[in-house]
Amino acid sequence: QVQLVESGGGLVQPGGSLRLSCAGSGNIFSIGVMGWYRQAPGKQRELVATITSDGSTNYSDSVKGRFTISRDNGKKTVALQMNSLKPEDTAVYYCNYRRTYLNAWGQGTQVTVSS
Repeated sequence: QVQLVESGGGLVQPGGSLRLSCAGSGNIFSIGVMGWYRQAPGKQRELVATITSDGSTNYSDSVKGRFTISRDNGKKTVALQMNSLKPEDTAVYYCNYRRTYLNAWGQGTQVTVSS
């Protein structure tokens, strides 16, 4: 069984920064893909960024150049550094871990970008 717990969300002004963290426990190995997704009110959940076990990253066009995803396989954690935040980044952010026969989600953390 896998558990993912996010932290680091909150309220920030436009142009500010936040760092999200996700701590994994249970049946998580260095293989598999870890990532962040987000869901704004009235919208579908969308990809923000992913990182493979060997460190290859993928970002949505809307966050490319502003967000950075990182991973520590030994600690079973994944982080998302968010800079130059915009009001349209407001959403609940979810941590995700997937590998063959497994797709796990955290409970989500709210990020609100507003002046």
